[in-house]
Order: sequence, then structure tokens, then C-alpha cells
Amino acid sequence: MMAQHKKHSEPAPHSAQHTHDAHAGDHPQHRHELRDVHAEHDATHVHGEHAAHGDHADHAGHGDHSGHTDRFRRLFWIMLVIAVPVVAASPMFAMILGYDVPGWAQWVAPALGTVMYVWGGTPFLTGAASEIRSRKPGMMLLIALAITVAFLASWGASLGLLHHELEFWWELALLIVIMLLGHWIEMRSLAQTTSALDSLAALLPDQAERVEGELIVTVSPSDLGVGDVVVVRPGGRLPADGIVIEGSASIDESMITGESAPVRRDSGDRVIAGTVATDSGLRVEVTAIGSDTALAGIQKLVADAQASSSRAQRLADRAAAWLFWFALGAAAITAIVWTIVGAPDEAVIRAITVLVIACPHALGLAIPLVVSIATERAARAGILVKDRLALESMRTVDTVLFDKTGTLTKGSPAVTAIEAVAPLTPDELLGLAAAAERDSEHPLARAIVRAAHDRDLTIPTSTDFFSSPAVGVSALLAGKRVAVGGPHLLADADASELTVADSWRAEGAIILHVLVDQQVVGGLRLADEIREESRQAVDALRRDGVEVVMITGDAKAVAQHVAAQLGIERVFAGVRPEDKASRVRQLQSEGRSVAMVGDGVNDAPALAQADVGLAIGAGTDVAIASAGVILASDDPRAVLSVMALSRASYRKMRQNLWWAAGYNLLSVPLAAGVLAPIGFVLPMSVGAVLMSLSTIVVALNAQLLRRLDLRPQRFRTSS
Repeated sequence: MMAQHKKHSEPAPHSAQHTHDAHAGDHPQHRHELRDVHAEHDATHVHGEHAAHGDHADHAGHGDHSGHTDRFRRLFWIMLVIAVPVVAASPMFAMILGYDVPGWAQWVAPALGTVMYVWGGTPFLTGAASEIRSRKPGMMLLIALAITVAFLASWGASLGLLHHELEFWWELALLIVIMLLGHWIEMRSLAQTTSALDSLAALLPDQAERVEGELIVTVSPSDLGVGDVVVVRPGGRLPADGIVIEGSASIDESMITGESAPVRRDSGDRVIAGTVATDSGLRVEVTAIGSDTALAGIQKLVADAQASSSRAQRLADRAAAWLFWFALGAAAITAIVWTIVGAPDEAVIRAITVLVIACPHALGLAIPLVVSIATERAARAGILVKDRLALESMRTVDTVLFDKTGTLTKGSPAVTAIEAVAPLTPDELLGLAAAAERDSEHPLARAIVRAAHDRDLTIPTSTDFFSSPAVGVSALLAGKRVAVGGPHLLADADASELTVADSWRAEGAIILHVLVDQQVVGGLRLADEIREESRQAVDALRRDGVEVVMITGDAKAVAQHVAAQLGIERVFAGVRPEDKASRVRQLQSEGRSVAMVGDGVNDAPALAQADVGLAIGAGTDVAIASAGVILASDDPRAVLSVMALSRASYRKMRQNLWWAAGYNLLSVPLAAGVLAPIGFVLPMSVGAVLMSLSTIVVALNAQLLRRLDLRPQRFRTSS
């Protein structure tokens, strides 16, 4: 899934290099001049090598949960092995099952139980200390309280200092093992698989060629300074922001701007670090380096948004905080009441029992089990959940912000209309165009040839193929010169465009004319093709009461045309890369919970800023790294699957938490002796059994999540 990078990689160079200067509507001008009035399509893209980019950015401070995952996994298995003899040699456990512990084994449980408390309990004890220092009691403090009370009480019982009913070695062992299991599952669900900032830095080349007098010297991009002149070879990436001082090339800016069509950059035009000069070489004067580049600005936005979105409180921690105070209060009241009624020994037994029972195994597993099953279930449906908080938040989303190119559309051009001049038919015109474009590997050429194949047309054989940058292509066919190109081709032939071109231009389409011996015989309209699944996704979201918004760097005409076809009423068009995150903040300032769906580097800050970021799996590494949820396919209906999974998993979390908390609310008062006046006090052994049963109930309830149908096809409209 991660190997496919639609906007991040380019096909290898080929011999047929050409560019159609295709009219694509009016694009707004802005700081980096990321759009031209004419959208040219280039002939050659070169995939950049992305290895060893460690020197391009400082990535300190970006956490990785893999170390915690390994730690809890190892500790769980070690403690599980030690727990077996501890439980078997525990006198209280033996009494419950009706067997006697041999005399030689009476110190097995205390000895190994101490090892478990000191070694296996360390993560919880250190976590509790941290929660105490921050004055934010949570799960760690609740667990530490229970295992510490169980440890001290068990030693007291083993040494004969306390009542034998306070021997909790078996309960201590099970508590530590189950809590380690829960935290192992939790850390695994939180582990990050990629780094957004590493992926952004990988857009920069490893080397730059700096002009020094008559020499060209290879240097590191970090050694460049403002005012330096660098040489960018055909297919090479720009090492810094700058101004073209010599040459002209089609620049692939899709990995930065999200624009599907390359743009022509001539002398005096600004260019951006990380973009690719596809068909020609350039000399560029550096105007910005390091943290001042547009790429670095995007890096900072991603880092800031990720940091700000990581402070959300976990649901289980809030429950644990309440249960911590509940346990302390219940134990204190228990001790006071039993002492007042003249039973100080019973006061100690009951208070300690309350503190141990107050930390249910079920609470430690309630959330991690659901998250683990939900992420596994999602993975089988092609949904990778990287951030469980993102999954939890998806249920509250009321606005979905879709990037246009590559998300709602296929991100590649397609022939959407054919206008033939009589006596030619549309099929004949398409056949001529395909014959001329047959030897080209250009995206528009492939779209034309693909359209001919889709119509089962026989493409005639052509000869003498010729391409001209910014003009078009031509070839000989049955003794006639057939040419396909944009406005420059028409100008060279002193020909006029078709009248239908005006309406096509208003839609922001790419317009190519077909000429035979310099006479216009027809025109082709090409546009980024809308996915059929996009219509179904938008319809389903709107039926569900979710507002759909589209955002794109394309011109307003292009955006409005696509939005009209999809039934999207609100559109952000002509948005610069650095402004996409601000559009998300704008929606959030309106009180909306926003999910952002995108696949380009330019989408990364918005993905990180959104309440939930969903990256198309075929998109760039950085988009994937910035998102909390990754969609393996290009099917936008998967957003609905994520929403359904979020709602279902949240229901299971609430059910499990209520069950775990409900167990406490019931068992703690009974263990405290609230029914003692009528002759009933919950025995510790019964309370421990009920605690284990509650864990089983929670586990079984979480398993029901596997029945959820997450297939995108189930959201297909009846029409």
C-alpha cells in the first residue's frame, strides 16, 4: 500500500519529450506563482531517490511508541511465566479451588510475587509518580494503588501480621499480567509507522550543483546560501526556493501544491524547493534556504498541528481518575465506619479489600481490547488506524473536507468530450489523435490513447513522430501531417480554435486541437476524471447529516465544475499550500468537527490540523504520516466505513467502561460491608472471582465488533 505514491513519484524519462501548452482556464496569482494561465503537460518525470535524508531537517521530539511496545511485550511474557507459580502457590487461590499448598512451597508466592511487584509493576509505579507530580490521577495511579496495597497486605498476611484473607498474591499476579497485556495492546495501537517530517525532508535532493565561476561544484543543499546559482538537470529536484535566471521547463509541483498538471516556469519565475524540472534544465538563483523555504514552512505547520492535536484526554484515563477518588473515599469511609462500630480488625480487612477490588481488570482492557479489534477489523477492510484518538473522534465529525485532485478525482486526465469537424466523426478524430500521440508517454497522450482503446478503436500506424515543448506533437499518417496541441500549435498554424472551446474553458478543462496539414479538424476536452465512488460518498455523507466541503489549489472554474457534478455546495478554490490548514481552522472556528481527506504533501498540514486526518494510501509518504487514518484504496466511500467503525467502537468502549465501572459501583460497597447489618459481607474470594468474570464479559463484548460490515460497496446508492 505504502509503495504507491501517486503524487510523489514520477515515471522514468523517455525519449519522446514534449509539452502541450493546453489552455486550462485562469488560475489566481500568489506568492509562489503556483499556477499559470496555461497548464502544460510535460513529457518526462523522474522519480527522486529518497534515501538518507537525515540531514535535511531536525526531527527531534517526534515520539515513537515502538520502544514502549517492545518493552510491554517482553515484560508481559516474562511476568506471565512468573505468574503461573505465584498463582498456583497462593494459599487464597488454593483455598478457592480446594487444594493445599505444600509446606515447601509456602514462600514461592511471596518471593516471586515480590519480583513481579518490583519488576512488572515498575511501569505503573513510575507512571503513578508522574501522575502525582502532575496532579492528574489516572489509570497508572489506580493500578499502582491496587498492586501496592495488594503487595503490602499479602506480605502482612504471609508473615502473620494481618488476617489470612488479605493474602492477595494470586490477585497481584493476575492484576499485573492483565494490565501489562492491556498496555501492550494500547502501545501497539498507538505505534507510529512513518514520520511526516522525514517524508517532507525526503523531497529535497541529497546534492546540489552550485555554479562557482566557470565551474559547477557539487555541494549539500545545507551549504547553499541566498544569492547562489544552482544548476537543475532535467528530471532533477530543486534544492532551494529561487528564481529562474536561465532556461525554461515544465515543473511538476504536484508534491507541493497538489496541482495535477505541471506548470511552465521561464526566466524570472519563482520555483519551489522539492519540485521537479521535468523536461529541461534550469539555472536558478537561490532566494530562500533552510527554514525560510516553502517546504520548511509546511514542515513547521505539520509539526505544530501534530503537537497541538496530541493533548486529547483518553477516555479510560478519565474513568480511572474518577475510580481512584472513588476507591480512596470508599476505603476511608469503610475504615471509619467499621472502627466506629467497634471492629478495628475488620476495618483493616474491609478497607484493604476495597482498595484492591477498586482496580478492576476489565478497566485495563476495556479500551485497548476494543481498539485492537477495531484496528484489526479496519485493516482487513483496507483502513489503517494509526492514531486511536483519530478513530474515536471520527464519530463526532460533522464536516468532511475533501481535497479534489487524486481524492474526489482520479488525479489523472481523461478525455471527456470530442468535437469533430465534418465530415470526420468523433471516433475518427480520436483515432487520428491517438495515432499522433501513440509514441508519447505523456499523461495527456496516454489519456488519448486510453480513450481510443476504451472505444475499441483501431489506432492507425504513424511515422516520423515529432514533439515540440509548449507546442505539441505531430506524426505522418497516410502522407498527411497530424498534429495535436494547445494554443501555441494553433498560433504556429495561424488557425482558430473551435467555438466550443469557450464553454470548455469556462469549465477549466484542458483543450487540445487536432490539425491535419495545419487545418483544424476537431478538438478534445480533457479533465481530471471524477470517481463514480465520489458521488456515492458525497450522497451518503449528506444523507447522514454530514456537510461535504471541497478544497483545491485549482482555479475557481475548475473547482466549481467538479463540485456541481458531485453536489458539493461549499468550495475552497485557489488555495495555496500554506493556507490549507487555515481553511481547516476556519471551519473549526465555526464550531465544526472536521475530517480532512487528502493525498499530497500540500495536504499534510491540513491533515494534521483537522480533528481527523484521512490520507489516501496511494498518496505521498508525508500525507500518510500526517494523518491519523490511512485509506489503502482510492475509494472515498471508505470515509463512511471509518465513520461507521468509529461509532461502533465508541459504543463498545462505553459499554465496556460502564460494565467495568458498574462492577466497581456494585462490588466496592458490598466489599466495604454496606449490607453487613443484614448479615451479608462480600467475601474477598468472591469479589476476586467477580473481577475476573467482568474481564471475560468485557472481552466477549469487544469481540462483537468483528461483525461490523466495513465494505465501501455497502454505501453504494440505489441508483
